Amino acid sequence: MITVLLADDHAFVRDSLVELLSASGDLTVVAECEDGAQVLDAARRTRPDVVLLDLAMPRVTGLQAARELLDERPESRIVVLTGSLTPGLVREAREIGVVGYLLKDDDPGALPGHVRTVAAGGTAWSDAATAATAGD
Repeated sequence: MITVLLADDHAFVRDSLVELLSASGDLTVVAECEDGAQVLDAARRTRPDVVLLDLAMPRVTGLQAARELLDERPESRIVVLTGSLTPGLVREAREIGVVGYLLKDDDPGALPGHVRTVAAGGTAWSDAATAATAGD
């Protein structure tokens, strides 16, 4: 079973993601956070295989949470799952060690496969995120 920590400030999004991932049979959500400030403690408690982080959260952003988590647990497999796409955000995510950047308007049916790929040591970059930094 692949374990996942979800962080998104919208309960509807979290509930939908839990339902989607749980339906796949081999993925289970072990922690849900509504703010990036909760991510490090939740990751310490649950030691997830994959962390899915929204970027825009009230107190601590997804990238701030990712940086904090990777400072303490550099082996963490973090994927940004967001509606925000700018070259600067994608670049920053790569620089701090995030292994994936997916958009909320990507095909939801592909998400379980992306989680499996990341848990197995791969990466999950949406075509749009890759294109945003193609000149780098």
